[in-house]
Amino acid sequence: MNITIVTGASKGIGYELMKQLKEKGDKVIGIARSNPNGDEDLIIADLSKTDRLTGMITSILEENLSIATSFTLINNAGTVEPIGFIGSIDESKLTDALAVNLTAPMILSNAFIAALEKFEGRKRIVNISSGAGRKPYEGWGVYCTTKAGLDHFSRVVSIEQEKTEFPVEIVSIAPGIIDTGMQETIRSSNAEDFPLLERFIDYKEHGYLSSAAETANKLIAVVEMENFKNIGPIADLRQIG
Repeated sequence: MNITIVTGASKGIGYELMKQLKEKGDKVIGIARSNPNGDEDLIIADLSKTDRLTGMITSILEENLSIATSFTLINNAGTVEPIGFIGSIDESKLTDALAVNLTAPMILSNAFIAALEKFEGRKRIVNISSGAGRKPYEGWGVYCTTKAGLDHFSRVVSIEQEKTEFPVEIVSIAPGIIDTGMQETIRSSNAEDFPLLERFIDYKEHGYLSSAAETANKLIAVVEMENFKNIGPIADLRQIG
């Protein structure tokens, strides 16, 4: 059985990933700060509380080891806040964003690789990145930095895993501009904090945003690709096909 762990699974892309993977017959364990839909396969956890993450994912993996033919970790949870120029950012919000966007995926990936070192089946990590990690945007100093870090972390893991007996395949993938709560947060920001505000409002008004369902469907197709290893470690969902 395919076992998939999805963070940020209560809404947006994460919710759609969990829903669609279940429909395909996979066993999916979601992780999120809330469970508005009462999903019995969703674990409530705040990824900014990083000291609890290793134990949580190790338990998930060990509980499913006997039935698994493959394991996939999708580090999807993320936050675009705080939005604002460096020098005006609230320190606590900056710290939380670093934890959710970068520290948590690193810790979860570290525990995933360690726990499955001797597992001979397929093992894959998908880090949901952003074009913001590859191009600087004023007002997104924190978001850009965390996504750039996630990209480079994936590069390092990819190189390291080439030397292992049962390697984990990894890709950090930018999904494009998606119609999710994150976009709502961006559009509700202040132009003084984010000079490109009008551009993102236009994306919505002119229908340039992809749906979460469509994006999740494309991501699942990527996860299931035979040549998954050849995609990355850095990729753009809009350029795969």
